[in-house]
Amino acid sequence: MIKESKNTGMTTNTSMNINACERPENRTTVAPDPNEKDWMRRVALLLAGQAFSLLGSSIVQYAIWWWIALEWKTGWAMLLATLFGVMPQGVVSIFGGSMADRYNRKTLIMLPDLIIAAVTIALSVSFAVGWANLTVIFVVLFIRSSGGGVQMPAVQSFIPDVTPSDKLLRVNSVYGVINSANMIVAPAIAAVLVNLIPLWAILLVDVTTAVIGVGFVALIRVPEKARKQAVSDRSKESVGSRTFAVSIRGTLVDLRDGFVYAMGHPYLRGVILGDALVCFMAVAPMNLTLLLMTREYEGIDLNLGFVNLTTASDKLAANELGLSFGMLLGGALMSVFGAKLLRSSRAQMRMAAFGIAMVGVTVVGLGVAPNLLAYLVADLLTGVAAAACVGPMRTIMQSESDELMTGRVFGLDTTFATFAMPLGMLVFAPLADVIPISWVFIAGGLLTLPAAWYVGMLSRRETRPAA
Repeated sequence: MIKESKNTGMTTNTSMNINACERPENRTTVAPDPNEKDWMRRVALLLAGQAFSLLGSSIVQYAIWWWIALEWKTGWAMLLATLFGVMPQGVVSIFGGSMADRYNRKTLIMLPDLIIAAVTIALSVSFAVGWANLTVIFVVLFIRSSGGGVQMPAVQSFIPDVTPSDKLLRVNSVYGVINSANMIVAPAIAAVLVNLIPLWAILLVDVTTAVIGVGFVALIRVPEKARKQAVSDRSKESVGSRTFAVSIRGTLVDLRDGFVYAMGHPYLRGVILGDALVCFMAVAPMNLTLLLMTREYEGIDLNLGFVNLTTASDKLAANELGLSFGMLLGGALMSVFGAKLLRSSRAQMRMAAFGIAMVGVTVVGLGVAPNLLAYLVADLLTGVAAAACVGPMRTIMQSESDELMTGRVFGLDTTFATFAMPLGMLVFAPLADVIPISWVFIAGGLLTLPAAWYVGMLSRRETRPAA
């Protein structure tokens, strides 16, 4: 539901020995020694860098999407924004996972941020001089999304490189809390900035935070492991001698191997397909919450005591904040109690299934909410439910996959989920223009429940297939 990945060149022998690699006694890991004092510093630098990067990106994303929603107010406009803003990440992540396994992951985290900052400056200039239009915005969304297809697999693959294996669930939960905190701060800042300064100035916030984020990640020094260095050297040597066509064929082979590997593992198959189904059935309709807010609650004020929601930007910000506060709360609960209660992969699978079911129920709640206050409560609970399944899903993919396959697994997950959401939008967005939009949320939520049943059934299987 919320995506990422990695990848390293594999020889033919690796694909022939997948079952052997899957066994715990044969699995080699390059995770840092839990007793190593510097691992916390490396994790802190990585998470701090991502926090700044995500903050700026979120502020700009909210500002752009609100501009589209308020200017056009149609399902088709949101559909096109989703296709240009999400589909490229799905395509690029097909290769992004393989790149994360083959090349320097730290570089793959920093470089997209710098490129995205450059195109954001160009968009800012176009708004300042009056050249901006939907076409220009869609081009920038395309490039930003493409950068995410490279960066997100690299981030998720880099986390196990700097984190002891027994701390992965905690670090993933903290990462989820940081994401949620950014989503809380970002819409609040965006709502203030939209009423104070022009959009071209808001866009420059992303440039500043990207530079800061890249600086933090650049400070990370990961000790080279002998086997990892050998893999790196082999990859560099092969890259220098291969043509572009051969490189593409090698990537496709990596994808095939990753697909076979993941689909042969019941838990990996469960979280990847479960994630994709949720993105198709539930996340796609949730991308229409901006339309739901502007259509159903236009002209309706809500005084919460500490704040009075009157303007369109106030309500759009409240919509984002409700979901983000829920994800923050859910992530915090998973961080505190998850490591103690979800020690086995089977328990993590069951929690993922429960979280998916709750997402379905709460999305239905968004559609049947009788008033704005009830809607915001359902919105908050949706965030809690999402956090309850995202952390366990990431941990399963990191802990259950061999180190040489982790990138391919995350790349596959990112690809499936990223394609599923715009495909869902192709179904739900046009419907939102011909039927009551609340019905779209009810249908999406109900259709999510079978995905929870599927993941729950797989949790009864053995962790690893028999040899």
